[in-house]
Amino acid sequence: MGYDSIFVLSTDVLKRSTNKQTNKMKKVLFTLTLIGSSFWVSAQAPSSTGTQTTNLNLTDAIDITFAANASSTGAAINFNFNTVNDYANGIESAPAEIKVRSNKRFNVSVKSSSAYFTYAGAASPAPQMYVGSVLYFKMTQNNTGGWSWVNNRYDYIDHYNWTFLFNGVNGGNQNFTIVYRVTPGFAFPAGTYTTDVIYTATQQ
Repeated sequence: MGYDSIFVLSTDVLKRSTNKQTNKMKKVLFTLTLIGSSFWVSAQAPSSTGTQTTNLNLTDAIDITFAANASSTGAAINFNFNTVNDYANGIESAPAEIKVRSNKRFNVSVKSSSAYFTYAGAASPAPQMYVGSVLYFKMTQNNTGGWSWVNNRYDYIDHYNWTFLFNGVNGGNQNFTIVYRVTPGFAFPAGTYTTDVIYTATQQ
């Protein structure tokens, strides 16, 4: 009986001894961990941050220019009627490329600056040549992503503004090519007949 008591006591002492060693080990490991963490923090370089807000204040913008001179005013187109065949058949111009830059989709319309050509010549009174009966145009190339009434077909130009290109895609080089045709016939005297053709690009 006494042996059993001594054995139990010895076991308890052993457990306590083991616990003390374990606690010592835990303390040592814990202490080493703290030392290691302290060393890692001290190894980083000091830093500081600053913040600045950047705002892009965008407004809608659009322009239309003639590619030949990168201007909103194109070079004059001259139709020289020298033979009867010119009068009978009419004359077609060289292609003219027009470029639109826009941050939104757009339409393009056209009109003449006046209902009648301005006449300069010897005839008096000045002849009245109606623009819409003589001046025609068509689109031979379309790189705008939109669609047109005058795609490879002639239609008239007069002093009423009308849209011929619809839903052009926004971009920095949306271009199309125009060809003009004039057919004055034989009814008008010699002289120079002038009108301006005005293109207007409008954002949707």
